[in-house]
Amino acid sequence: MESTSDPARREVTPLELFFDLVYVFAIGQLSHQLLAHPNWTGAAQTLVLYLAVYAAWAYTTWAVTLVPAEDPRTRRMLLAVMLVGLFMNAAIPRAFGDAGWLFAATFLLIHIGRTVWLLTVGLDEVNQEHFVRVLVWFAAAAPLWLTGAAADGGRARLAWWAAALLIELAGTWTAHPLPGRRLESRRVGFAGGHLLERGRLFAIIALGETVMTTGTALTAAPYEPMTLLTGSVALTGTVALFWLYFSRSERVVRHFQRTEDPMRAGRSGVISLMATVAGLIAAAVADERVIVHPFDHAGITTNLLLFGGPALYLVPQVWHGATLFDDLLSSRLLALFALVVAGTVTLRAPTYLAAVVAAAIVVALAVFEERRPAGDARVKPSPSGLQVADRNI
Repeated sequence: MESTSDPARREVTPLELFFDLVYVFAIGQLSHQLLAHPNWTGAAQTLVLYLAVYAAWAYTTWAVTLVPAEDPRTRRMLLAVMLVGLFMNAAIPRAFGDAGWLFAATFLLIHIGRTVWLLTVGLDEVNQEHFVRVLVWFAAAAPLWLTGAAADGGRARLAWWAAALLIELAGTWTAHPLPGRRLESRRVGFAGGHLLERGRLFAIIALGETVMTTGTALTAAPYEPMTLLTGSVALTGTVALFWLYFSRSERVVRHFQRTEDPMRAGRSGVISLMATVAGLIAAAVADERVIVHPFDHAGITTNLLLFGGPALYLVPQVWHGATLFDDLLSSRLLALFALVVAGTVTLRAPTYLAAVVAAAIVVALAVFEERRPAGDARVKPSPSGLQVADRNI
């Protein structure tokens, strides 16, 4: 029996790229939010806002994978989400102040409105039933978003919104089950290659924001040798992170072409990308802190960003290698260990020195993997005789 998944990588349309511009703005807003509040509360607030923004992008991208952007109905939906999303992302700096209602209302309008729209466009039976369950999960979290918007004080709002996101993340991880009703996605037609390409473009957006943050910091820094050093280190580290993400991404493409369950693979890919982009935001903030204050002691906050950002970026890639290809890359595990150790021993070092060490680790990993031949997914015969990747994600 043949898989009904379409392995073709459907071309990303200009409208989808135009839609992503709203999220270029959003990632910049989130970076500045964390820079303005470099403490545990600020980090938690930035994380909650990021997860909401990412969910708005990811679920919309999933919808366009199901109903192509060439469809006039999809074009109208994308433009509507883009408009509402612009106001949601503009509210980020004051979401825990006087713009809480604006952020929550626009987020819910996107999340629930897009799901209701999907139920009106004639999806196949499996997806139609699935998005009814998705709507139930979103509706369950909605009162927590509204209660948080009404709460006085940033910490109370943070608690309510974090609870709402935990519900939504649980739904995403488990494919939104209800008692006796689960998603059975094997052999369901799904343009997984298109979703993969959208994810790679979103990673480019986040990498671009890292470069923009570095450039912005350089324009305000004094023109002296230390600025040249810290700027060069920041860009070198970003280039290495870029290479580590894209150098082996064709292996994931081949997995999408072989798997009998591209929808499940797509869901795992969306979850993985969520952690990857969060790591890039942390790395961007770290680069700016180093350029602006190169001689300060690094300290816990800066080192969590400098070393934790690349670590968070690498973890989902290690996970993908293990789950897709039975290939637990020892080089990346060693790099993660080195980041943890180096982040600990450089707490009292100047920030520029800590930045050099962090960049050296990711550059060394990139150079090592450049010399290591790229493998392919191990495959085994499926019961139907179709060659599939050894594991599905």
